[in-house]
Amino acid sequence: MKLIFDLARGMLSRRRRQTLVSVMGVALGVAFFIAIASLMRGFQTYFIEQVIDVQPHIIVKDETRRPLPQAVEIAHPDGAVALSGVKPTERIRGIRASAEKMAILEAIPGVYSSPILTGQALLRYGSRDVSVSITGMEPARYRRVSNLEKDLIQGSMEDLRSTANGLIIGIGLAQKLGVALGDTIIAVSPRGISLQMKIVGIFRTGLTTLDNQAGYTLLKVNQILQDRPNVVNQILLRLNDVTGAEALARQIEARFGDRSESWEEQNRNVLTVFVIQNAIMYSVTGAILLVAAFGIYNIISTVVFEKTRDIAILKSLGFTEGDIQWLFLLQGMIAGLLGAVLGCVLGQIMIEGLAQIRFNTETPAGNDRFLLAHDWRIFAVASFFALLSASIAAVVPARRAARLDPVQTIRGAA
Repeated sequence: MKLIFDLARGMLSRRRRQTLVSVMGVALGVAFFIAIASLMRGFQTYFIEQVIDVQPHIIVKDETRRPLPQAVEIAHPDGAVALSGVKPTERIRGIRASAEKMAILEAIPGVYSSPILTGQALLRYGSRDVSVSITGMEPARYRRVSNLEKDLIQGSMEDLRSTANGLIIGIGLAQKLGVALGDTIIAVSPRGISLQMKIVGIFRTGLTTLDNQAGYTLLKVNQILQDRPNVVNQILLRLNDVTGAEALARQIEARFGDRSESWEEQNRNVLTVFVIQNAIMYSVTGAILLVAAFGIYNIISTVVFEKTRDIAILKSLGFTEGDIQWLFLLQGMIAGLLGAVLGCVLGQIMIEGLAQIRFNTETPAGNDRFLLAHDWRIFAVASFFALLSASIAAVVPARRAARLDPVQTIRGAA
């Protein structure tokens, strides 16, 4: 095997210019793959952390995914029955036996839960009225399933307990109302109940919807405001392993009957965009590697054509068809390996260069640069594709060389 490797290296070194062009083609393909993949992965990770991770991983709601079956459907499940104009039955909203359900869910390792009650309210300060969504929660539980405490720029969640009718609102909502920390406002629910509430905290998530339209208070306070004593309408879940959210949500819904939505389901449209982005990335970088593979195919085909007599002599000396095939296949693999190594170095240089670029913009999350992912798996995937494309490009000329008849070749040369 060492002899075959030395022969392959010698054949490549005698055509240095063509070999260098092929290696550089593979290297550029690998480098662009690494740079683009790092950009895409960095943006997607940032999006998940800043947008998706703001939400709980699973939301259990006080509703069913499908309407309850009607009597005629139960009586004739296989009949040709068509129903129309069925009015929904009136039911008391709220998750039944929420405490027992949370105890069952928290018995699962790596799962944390928090009960909440959400409802609409009108916040009034002076002559200004703003409609908001109020979430009632228990701070000790809620901090385990939400990033609200991290997003607070003024006040703390514990102030909700130490202050009567305390309220935490978003920075955009505070600007709309013209209030500051410590101000007292009036909250009016759709049931006509009004409470005087004190601003004990202001948060900023960077999401306009939350910052402009959300408020948080104690669960008991919101139950009084919404006139729904001892009622919760959602259970929020957070998992240590976020990838298991979809499967667990389906299990919860099958067991309890309550509609359970994972973060994948809530953001399915956005995740579809990520799939399209990745498809574009693989297509562009794959095209570059394909062009480089044609370069390797060209150089090895040329070597086979020029070394026809040498191949015949090697076969006459005892080299088998498998040895000859390995000889030219190794040349493609060597070119691919050199291109992969050089491409990884160039890719890292491109990542470091992109990391130095700054934009004259400021986002709520404080990012004014490219979001780059430093993941060794990106380098591994790029190198694998480079080796694979180079090896495939070398297969055809290698098989052609292995099938050469030494007798005919030497006789033709003579």
